[in-house]
Formats: sequence, structure tokens, C-alpha cells
Amino acid sequence: MSSSRVTVVLAGSANLGIAVAKLAGGLVSGSSAMLSEAAHSFADTLNQAFLLAALRRSARPADDEHPFGYGKERYFWSLLAAVAVFVLGAGFSIYQGIASLIHPPEAGSPTISFVVLGLAFLLEGVSWLRAAWQLHREAQKDDASFLGHLLHDAEPTVRAVFFEDTAAVIGIALAAGGLWLDELLDSQRYDAIASLAIGVLLIGVAYILGAQNRTLLVGQAADPELVDALREEIRAVDGIRDVLEVMTMRLGADSILLAARVDVEPDRSGDDLEQVADEVEARLRETHSSVHHVFIDPTPGRREDHES
Repeated sequence: MSSSRVTVVLAGSANLGIAVAKLAGGLVSGSSAMLSEAAHSFADTLNQAFLLAALRRSARPADDEHPFGYGKERYFWSLLAAVAVFVLGAGFSIYQGIASLIHPPEAGSPTISFVVLGLAFLLEGVSWLRAAWQLHREAQKDDASFLGHLLHDAEPTVRAVFFEDTAAVIGIALAAGGLWLDELLDSQRYDAIASLAIGVLLIGVAYILGAQNRTLLVGQAADPELVDALREEIRAVDGIRDVLEVMTMRLGADSILLAARVDVEPDRSGDDLEQVADEVEARLRETHSSVHHVFIDPTPGRREDHES
């Protein structure tokens, strides 16, 4: 099983158990924040199903209808996961918070809620550490910073798990804080406010994940530093005088399409141009394993044509 699949399965298993426990704790204690956290965990469980579908479907090989493969399936299913966070988690949390402020529910013993939240914090923490460890390892492999890798180059399913688990840990802290303040001040207002805060938190996470996957679905270019490195690799090939244009597009988490227009030496024959293009492709594939598709437009004498 791949590292990404292990991370998603671990997160999904933890979320399902936590969701049931939070629901029971919320019903017993009458806590709006606990019920909001239960909805949050159920939404996260559904998200893991979407992310598993993303991993499975994106791994299919290229065919006649999809010659560049199915890598973007990961972005589509990750986008659906972001929508689920917004609709199920954030929507229910905000509704529950408003309803509790208008009509405060009958308060029960918060003890079970604190126990459930403590257990949930441990389980969510393990899932979060797993996702953070994988992201850190991938960032080190790419010689990138953790934050830069997370925002730009991370596997979308692992990125989604990391953000969801981060929101879950913060949400647990908010729910516990609301319950504690209600007990301390003999109120039911802070629990409802915590529910609203959880809803706002989930809206933020859904927006971040949705915006990132929307950009990747539309056709995001590779990281500028990688594009510069690819340009230098092309320029170093014998027979190429300059690189006029480099265009890239992410086809998946580890698949990049590259198209480049190059200025080659004017005395190159047709066979020479073909050899130059083949050498560029071989060089890029050797130095950058993520570059899976290379298209080179060699144009002899282009510089002289422009100057004339």
C-alpha cells in the first residue's frame, strides 16, 4: 500500500470512530460544539472516501480517450472533499451554533464530552503527525521547505488530510474551551459560540482546499524554480542557442507536461533537429522524474529572423 493510501486510510478510520463518540457525547451533554464536531468528523470520514477514490482512479494508465493519463482525477475528488467540508461540516456547525444561541438546549453532564474530546485529540493527533511526517519526507526529497511543498507541490490527498486534521485539532480545542467556559461561568452561550467558530474554521479550510484544487484542475504550471531549472537543462543541450519559451502544466501529483520553443543553430539539418529534440527529452527525464511528457519546437535561425 502506498504512503498516501496509508495516510488516508489511517485518517478515515480515526475520523469514523471519533465521529460516533462525539455524537454520543453531544447527545448526552447537549453540547452544540460537540454535535458540530461530530458533523465535522462525519464530513472528514466522507472526505477520506473521496480521497481513496482519487488515489485509485488517478492511478489508471493512459488510454486513447485520455492520452495524458488520469492524474487530474486526484484534483477533482479532492475538490469534492473540500465541498463536503463546506456543506456538511461548516453548514451544520453554523446552523447548530445559531440554533443554540436562540434556543439553548437542556444542559447535561459535560464529563463524557471532555473524555471524548481528549480521546479524539489523541487520535486526530496521530493522524496529523502521520500526514505531517509524509509531507516533511517529501519536502526533503524535493529539497524544498515544508510550507512551500505543502502549498505548491504536495500530493493533493495528503494535503487534504493535513488541513482537515489541523482543523480537527483546532476544532477540538474550541469545543473544549466552549464547554469549559460554560461550566466555569454557568452559561450555555460559549458552547454555541464555539460551534460557530468551528463552522468559520471549516469554511476557511474548505476555501483553501477548493481554491488549490480549482487552480490545478484548470491547468497550473509547475513551480517557477522548477521551470527555471528545466530551462537551464534545455539550454545546456548541444545545438541549442537559446530557449525562447517554456510552458508547463501539472497533470498529476508527480506528472508534468512540458512544451518548449528553442532556438537551434542555423546549420542543423532535419535529422539534427530530431536528435536535439530527443536529447532534450532524454536529459529532462533523467534529471527530473516528474517530467513525463516533453514537446520541443526546434526553430533554426529564429534569432536572425527576429533581428532582420
